[in-house]
Amino acid sequence: MHSIPAAIVAGQVAAKQANRPLSVFDMFRVGVGPSSSHTVGPMKAGHAYTTAIAEHTTAVPERITIELFGSLGATGRGHWTDRAVLIGLAGYRPDTVPTQVVDEIMDRVVDSGTITVAGIGDVPFTVETDMIFSPRIKRPYHVNALEITAYVDGGRYARTYYSIGGGFIMQDLSEDPATNPQVVAMATAESQAAHARPAPHPFSTANELLDICRTQGARISDIVWENEVAARPDTDVINYITSIRDAMADCIDAGITTDGILPGGLSVRRRAPSLHQELKDRTTVDSLSGMDWVNLWALAVNEENASGHRVVTAPTNGAAGIVPAVFTYYCHEVADATEDSKVRFFLAATAIGALIKTNASIAGAEVGCQGEVGSASAMAAAGLAEALGGTPEQVENAAEIAMEHNLGLTCDPVGGLVQIPCIERNAIGAVKAINAARLALWGDGQHSVSFDTVIETMRQTGADMHSKYKETSEGGLAVNVVEC
Repeated sequence: MHSIPAAIVAGQVAAKQANRPLSVFDMFRVGVGPSSSHTVGPMKAGHAYTTAIAEHTTAVPERITIELFGSLGATGRGHWTDRAVLIGLAGYRPDTVPTQVVDEIMDRVVDSGTITVAGIGDVPFTVETDMIFSPRIKRPYHVNALEITAYVDGGRYARTYYSIGGGFIMQDLSEDPATNPQVVAMATAESQAAHARPAPHPFSTANELLDICRTQGARISDIVWENEVAARPDTDVINYITSIRDAMADCIDAGITTDGILPGGLSVRRRAPSLHQELKDRTTVDSLSGMDWVNLWALAVNEENASGHRVVTAPTNGAAGIVPAVFTYYCHEVADATEDSKVRFFLAATAIGALIKTNASIAGAEVGCQGEVGSASAMAAAGLAEALGGTPEQVENAAEIAMEHNLGLTCDPVGGLVQIPCIERNAIGAVKAINAARLALWGDGQHSVSFDTVIETMRQTGADMHSKYKETSEGGLAVNVVEC
């Protein structure tokens, strides 16, 4: 079994047995909204199917059906899972698909009665009958499952995929996925090659990471950096972090300059542009002005995400506003912010996100929003504490505080849309991350509850949480708020 990212996240390869921890290349990736598990992952699945069907046949299928199971079936419309799979089948990937394609593909499919399958051609497709939502059917391997079936050459060619969170996907090679799953992880050749190179400082728990830091006399970001450059040239790592920073900045800029009503039918108005104008027009700065800016940056990103536009998965799309808001706060509000510290921010955040991903989950469909906003808040808190010069113990404490105070957070999106309460929740999560970092930096790093304990508690809480609070829109605010 390859110790590639998806296999590690899925638990097929234990984190302690992997060649290396998850990388900054795994934790931060550019994609489109509104959801990494419901949009980005299914888009990748559709793209993967084009390769599989092209290897199976050169004939044009008579028909293709797409069935969305479990959580994907429950909130697939609101999360635009249906559209995402069609975009992937057309040959596009989340990091490069043009916005025009995202905005227009469903209308084109409805009007033409066909879908485009890259490498095959146009295939008859009726949205009402060929796009099947099956929320009550749960495949045994994972709650986020989808099956793409082509009727071709007198038979049927089906593939089942699982979107396990953060844009990672698994493929089921079984003839009977419903009862006998045979799942393999999927990754690019570049990712496989990088993860095949052993890390000089492997760690699978926060305690192990802290022990390495003490032994090496190093900071958390130093350890992550040495692991990164053992797999790739240092210029590639720096360039990638720079590209992620740029993408986050572009997303904020787009969010504060784009007005209007968010799509989906809830009539939620974008607030970032008016808040931005109000902040610019202020003639005096009060003690809470910094918080207002943090709120603005988080809202801007998640309003872009809710529109299906390009964001950075950090570690998910539903929580994509937290890390950018806290990082931007550091850049704007800390007078002596340096380029070195800005890189360290993302390296430390990577370590924390990797620990959560491999020892619990970041998927709302598995553990609720504690795995999304909670994880992002912990990552941002650790990144900020690291950038501000915190010791390894203080950085670990910052992550622990942020995650501890998100335990039990449910995922109950109204209308299945990543809007209410998701957008505001990112603003709250960002402010909470800053406060967690400050609390940790006031102390000496000694605390009663370890980050490892909080991760395990989050995992157990998610396992105990009723499914109606885990991205199915069957409980909580999703049923108690009247859609209008």
